[in-house]
Amino acid sequence: MTTKTATDNLVEVENVNFAYDSRQILKGVNLSIQRGQVVAIMGLSGCGKTTLLRLIGGALRPTQGEVRVGGRAVAKLNHDELFALRRKMGMLFQFGALFTDMSCYDNVAFQMREHTDLPEELIDDLVLMKLQAVGLRGAHRLMPSELSGGMARRVALARTTALDPMLIMYDEPFAGLDPVSMGVIGELIRRLNDSLGATSIIVTHDVAEALQLVDYVYFMSDGTIVTQGTPDELRASEKPFVHQFVYGETDGPMPFHYPADDYGRDLYATEAR
Repeated sequence: MTTKTATDNLVEVENVNFAYDSRQILKGVNLSIQRGQVVAIMGLSGCGKTTLLRLIGGALRPTQGEVRVGGRAVAKLNHDELFALRRKMGMLFQFGALFTDMSCYDNVAFQMREHTDLPEELIDDLVLMKLQAVGLRGAHRLMPSELSGGMARRVALARTTALDPMLIMYDEPFAGLDPVSMGVIGELIRRLNDSLGATSIIVTHDVAEALQLVDYVYFMSDGTIVTQGTPDELRASEKPFVHQFVYGETDGPMPFHYPADDYGRDLYATEAR
């Protein structure tokens, strides 16, 4: 058996805390993501998943601790170094975030034109190749308003991989999709990751789809990593909060309500006013 070392890790998050003013979001988060893996970060809304993606991409800086990508501390990079690193990353936003006034073709070509000196003839070949990979070469002249939700997500995925990134981050890639589109996007994420030799991080609530395609899962609750493991290990977990989340149970330790004062006291206070 080959022993994994720190050099196999593309992303390392070490003792990271993050707060918006006095509101603590992340609390002592530690995780590592190996090169070539597809890793899911899962948990209830508001537990800090998307904030973690922003720290990895350098949009935010940790209050404490360190985030490293490719062995480099992201928060210590200067402006030029950070943007050079970001050119090696791809980000698929929750609802695609396509440029609405650009065709599918121009959306995918945008990064190539912005960040490379490639001739337009070569860009044309590359754009059509990226759209072919997501099954939408025939839709290259369409505008985003002419696309279904699933098609828009696939064009956004083509744009995300335009510069063959080493790291691809997905923020809720399955949100709002029908079951067929969800399956197509899941298959594309896995296939593109493997064919590009990339590493992928997926933030998602969709347990069934994610556990079919990822190699490893980090489970977050209240700003901390509470458990981790392979999909099979999470399915078999006896921890009550993991079992509740994986199987969608209504009863369990995870609360439905955001923390608040006693409801009766609030009602009496309203009546008194």
